Amino acid sequence: MNTEMIKVRAHARAIEIIAQTLFTVCALFAIFAVAAITLYMLANGIPAICEIGIKDILFSTIWQPTAQNAEFGILYIVLTSIVGTMMAVIIGVPIALLTAVFMAEIAPRKVAALMKPAVELLAGIPSVVYGMLGLMILNPVVYRWEQKLYRGSETHQFTGGSNLLSAVLVLAVMILPTVLSVSESAIREVPQELRASSLALGASRVQTIFKVVIPAAKPGILTAIVLGVGRAVGEAMAISLVSGGCVNVPLPFDSVRFLTTAIVSEMGYANGRHRQVLFTIGLVLFIFIMLVNLTLNHILRRGKE
Repeated sequence: MNTEMIKVRAHARAIEIIAQTLFTVCALFAIFAVAAITLYMLANGIPAICEIGIKDILFSTIWQPTAQNAEFGILYIVLTSIVGTMMAVIIGVPIALLTAVFMAEIAPRKVAALMKPAVELLAGIPSVVYGMLGLMILNPVVYRWEQKLYRGSETHQFTGGSNLLSAVLVLAVMILPTVLSVSESAIREVPQELRASSLALGASRVQTIFKVVIPAAKPGILTAIVLGVGRAVGEAMAISLVSGGCVNVPLPFDSVRFLTTAIVSEMGYANGRHRQVLFTIGLVLFIFIMLVNLTLNHILRRGKE
């Protein structure tokens, strides 16, 4: 009997060692991948900064990479990514959060069971499909708004609906399923005892949701926002179809270019210094995403504390 127990323990110990080794290798591979990407972006993005100057790249507004006297100012491109992402989050996150509350707290089980596959389907739709729908359906609507707003204007350059507003609306729709799914899971994980205690103290159902459930689910909701911001910042294909692609001040009805679309639209034919600057744009995008994630993770840690 003792011999059999020793064999069982030895077998279990061997499995633990193998599993621990496998997890360690996977963790080291993930760290190596992040380090390799970081070094690659630095190695390819810094040469243009050293050659042209960080001031002329980051703080200039003129983007003429193919001109005889080429200029590579990306200030408007950076501002467009920041403004577009913020506007998409401001529009998309409240809608996603309120829908998550409805699915987790209010909707009957049958309705919630029908909505969940629909949300998962939205998350699985390729980004180019969102871009095509935006191009065919959203752009004409936005163009009508643009015509009404700027009717008789001699200075406004009409975009046909391909502008910042269209890009923001498409991004807001694209981040919905990510934020909604994670937020709903976080809300469902809140212990029922908290809801029962709040109701027992005389709070209404709505008060319980907004004063007890959502604050208790705050870490998960913040995680959902982090994922949604990452999706919005890194999107390229859908935005390239609906944003217009011109380097302008990020105003709602102006044709604009994001950091991602700048790389996608010009990498195919760029060479020399132009290609180096596109890698610099990739480095700026990489740093931007890292700063956003670090900031939101800091907020998340403080929320947990």
